[in-house]
Amino acid sequence: METKRCKFWLPNKNRFCANSPLNGSLFCGNHNSRSQGQWIQCPIDPSHSVLEQNLNWHVKRCPLLKQVQSLSLQPFYQKGINAGSDGEQQEEETSGVDDSSLSTMTVSSEMKRNALHRMSLPEFCNLIEKIESFHESLSKDIQDSFQMPEVCSLWIKSRVEERKLPFQEKHIMQQASILGNLENFGVLKNSLGRKPSKVPVEGEEDEYDVPAVIEFGAGRGYLTQMLADCCGIKRVFLVERKAYKLKADRSLRQNESLMLERLRIDIEDLDLNAVESLQGVPFLAIGKHLCGAATDLTLRCCLPEYRKDSGEQYTANNNFGGLAIATCCHHLCQWKHYTNKRFFLDLGMTKEDFHAITWFTSWAVDANHGSDLPDTADCRLHLQSIKEQGDGYANGVEKILCDMEAAKRAALGFKCKWIIDMGRLMWLKERGLDAKLVRYVPPSISPENHLLIARSSNCL
Repeated sequence: METKRCKFWLPNKNRFCANSPLNGSLFCGNHNSRSQGQWIQCPIDPSHSVLEQNLNWHVKRCPLLKQVQSLSLQPFYQKGINAGSDGEQQEEETSGVDDSSLSTMTVSSEMKRNALHRMSLPEFCNLIEKIESFHESLSKDIQDSFQMPEVCSLWIKSRVEERKLPFQEKHIMQQASILGNLENFGVLKNSLGRKPSKVPVEGEEDEYDVPAVIEFGAGRGYLTQMLADCCGIKRVFLVERKAYKLKADRSLRQNESLMLERLRIDIEDLDLNAVESLQGVPFLAIGKHLCGAATDLTLRCCLPEYRKDSGEQYTANNNFGGLAIATCCHHLCQWKHYTNKRFFLDLGMTKEDFHAITWFTSWAVDANHGSDLPDTADCRLHLQSIKEQGDGYANGVEKILCDMEAAKRAALGFKCKWIIDMGRLMWLKERGLDAKLVRYVPPSISPENHLLIARSSNCL
């Protein structure tokens, strides 16, 4: 007897839904038509919706409720401590606009695209010219730095021989290059099986002669695993809000000389000063592919400026030694969280321009990753043809974007990614850090190949 299946067609899977239909319906509960007015988003977990009349019952039993309550009771939890704000004082002074009413709003990719399509032709052309001009004036400030330390080569070889390599080659190349750039920049030293040099901190005790490592957005923790195995790290903190299977934790815990601690928390809510086991310990911050605003949240977490409860300014954690963050998914960046709003405002760009630039960045990863992607094509030539056609683009920006060549689209996306990361680089330098931005792997390995590196002024 043939089992009844839901009749909802899934185009991405090229088949019908495999769930069983509801009684008296051709569709399952997920795909059965329903009145939109009766359903509302769950206030605890917006990823699902509930019947309005069942809301009071549901919020007491939502599967995410217990997890949220558990996370919020952690001593290092302080909601929104690293979130930033649309209404930060220095930006208001520069722009003269109070955006505090939008401070809690997340701007989706669809909203960014729609706002871009509503731009007038002169506004769009002016934005592209700003992007091209600024990139041309400062593009020399990013260099290639593809690294493969000898210790990593030996580690990889031994793992291959033992068939214990849990990730693809492209991830190995990225992790090894992050480690190599940390070493070349003087944040880590003597990676060939010897202890890294001490990160000097005034008043530091001898027992902390090796810096701890905090991996933000750690996922399964494989970046930390390579770093711990190759550099003699003694303390590891993995910051990740999600639960993962097949983690590197089991392998790391087999090292009896290594202290490992997972902090199950969103970076936005993490107060590093309240992590008891990290107090007085010099640390390095690392992250591989910190998506969108997660990079900005991490920078604020490591280099805090304002306490949200008192408004008092305070300096960076005295135990901060350095960081290496591989940025990623710039299209997910949010104005509220972005660290260097003044950078964009000083360029004559608005919050709307920032959102448009973040939307352009998705074009950088749309192209063929099997070859080096373009970053030199000048879109101003395309603008000239637009102006020559005149009424041909009278209907708006959408047709302009559709007619743009793929190479120019990709080039514009890379330039916008670069501008966003340059703002972050300048923010680090303004805080007295020695910092630089490099391409740490070729685009053929990953088009998300920007690495922010910084070290404190007291790091030798």
